[in-house]
Amino acid sequence: MEEIDRRIVTLLAGDGRMSFTDLARETGLSVSAVHQRVRRLEKRGVVRGYAAIIDYDAIGLPLTAFVSIKPIDPAAPDDAPDRLAHLSAIEACHSVAGDESYILKVRVASPVGLEDLLQQIRASANVSTRTTVVLSTPYEHRAAELAGDSGKPDGDAAS
Repeated sequence: MEEIDRRIVTLLAGDGRMSFTDLARETGLSVSAVHQRVRRLEKRGVVRGYAAIIDYDAIGLPLTAFVSIKPIDPAAPDDAPDRLAHLSAIEACHSVAGDESYILKVRVASPVGLEDLLQQIRASANVSTRTTVVLSTPYEHRAAELAGDSGKPDGDAAS
């Protein structure tokens, strides 16, 4: 990926609603060149979509937890993601290395809601669970630094 495309992706990751005009100003390209590059990044699947960042407290889902799962029967098929896809309280499902098979990020209204969800997860996927409740989130949705993008304007020396 070209350095300028990396810069565009980094900018969009920080603000998915950034206008083509602002992207052009930040990258030194023309508006039409930025537009073409963004469309090409979308077509290639580098930019897969744009999303709103939700205040979950405001919509009644203040409790976030990470639920690690592993199969009760290690010989059973590895189909937990498919078995859990119907549970809308699961925001993300990550396959992980280690003792557990997957870590789920879940959002619910209350501890009782979490307890109910854990029962549904165990029953649906035949797994054991280990849960970590989030107390606060100092930051989230940060744009990852892309390889080759120091986040510094061109010409600045790395510290």
